[in-house]
Amino acid sequence: MYTKDGEQYFIVDGHVHFWDASPENQANKYGRGWIDCFYDYHRNLSPAEYVWPIERFERYSEDGMMEDLFGKGYVDVAIFQPTALKEFYHRGFNTVEQDAVVAERHPEHFILNGSFDPRDGDAGLEQLARDRDRYGIRGVKLYTAEWRGDSRGWSLKDPEAKRYLERCAELGIENIHVHKGPTIWPLNRDAFDVADVDDAASSFPELNFIVEHVGLPRLEDFCWIGVQEKNVYGGLSVALPFIHTRPRYFAQIIGELLYWLGEDRIVFGSDYAIWEPKWLIERFVDFQIPEDLQGEYGEISTEAKRKILGLNEARLYGIDVPATASVA
Repeated sequence: MYTKDGEQYFIVDGHVHFWDASPENQANKYGRGWIDCFYDYHRNLSPAEYVWPIERFERYSEDGMMEDLFGKGYVDVAIFQPTALKEFYHRGFNTVEQDAVVAERHPEHFILNGSFDPRDGDAGLEQLARDRDRYGIRGVKLYTAEWRGDSRGWSLKDPEAKRYLERCAELGIENIHVHKGPTIWPLNRDAFDVADVDDAASSFPELNFIVEHVGLPRLEDFCWIGVQEKNVYGGLSVALPFIHTRPRYFAQIIGELLYWLGEDRIVFGSDYAIWEPKWLIERFVDFQIPEDLQGEYGEISTEAKRKILGLNEARLYGIDVPATASVA
C-alpha cells in the first residue's frame, strides 16, 4: 500500500506485462518497430530518473519486475494483460502462457487475464474455456488492431466477436479489457476506434468493458459512450503519464472522466514496463486540478483517488481490501 499524510491507498495495478521483445524473439521489422514505438512513449513521458536503457526495456527480469511493482512500487495486486503479437515475435510478445508462469509463482500478487481473437473460430472458443478452467481467468485483454495474415484487425461488432463475448458471459469471465488508445506502429489507428464498444456494452450488460487508455485520442467519443453505458470503465494507462509532461492536459482528461463517468468507473494502470507505478502513484496522490479549471471540473477528493488507484478494480475482481484502506 501507499501511505501519504496519514492516508492509506490500496493499489491495484490493472495493466502490467511480462514481455519478451528481445532481438532474438523479433520475427521481422515489425517486432523491432513495435518495441521502438513503446520505448518512445517510455522515454518521452517518464521522468529522467525512470528512463531505462533499451536493452533492459526489451527484456527485463522477473526479479526486476517484482521489485518495481511490489518492492518500491507500492502495488498490492497487479493484473497481467496479455498481448500475443505472434505475427511480430517468434514466441509471442506477452502471451497468456508467459504471464501464467510468473502469476503461478506469485499468486498473492498477480491476477492473470486471458485473451481471445475471434478470427480463431471454434478452436479459440475451446481455448478460452481451457484457459478459464486452468487459470481461473476472470478477465480478457483484447487487441482489436492486431494483425493476422492479411487481416488488419477486427471489431467488437463482428458476429464472431459476439460469439466470444457470449462465451465469456457463460464462463463467468466478466471483465473485458479492450485496447482503445494511441496506435503502436505498425498497427492501424482506425482499428482502435472506440465506436464498437457502444454496441458491445449495450448487447452484453452483464459484462464490464474496461476501455484501456480511455480511448485516446478519442476521449470525447469515449466519454459520450461511457455516460450512457454503465458497464463501461476507463483505464488510465497511457493517460496518466501526462501528469509529468503535460499536467494541465492530464487535468482535462481526468476532469472529463470524472464529469462523465464518475469516480466509481475509473481504474489505475501503469502499463508496466512502459512506466513504473511508483512515480505515477506518487504524482497522482499529490495531484490536484488547477484552480482555474475547478469551476468546471471541481477537485479530486482523497476518496476518489482511493477508488481510482485500487478500490474500483478490487470490486470488479473480488479482491479483499484491508479495512484501513477502504473509503470511509
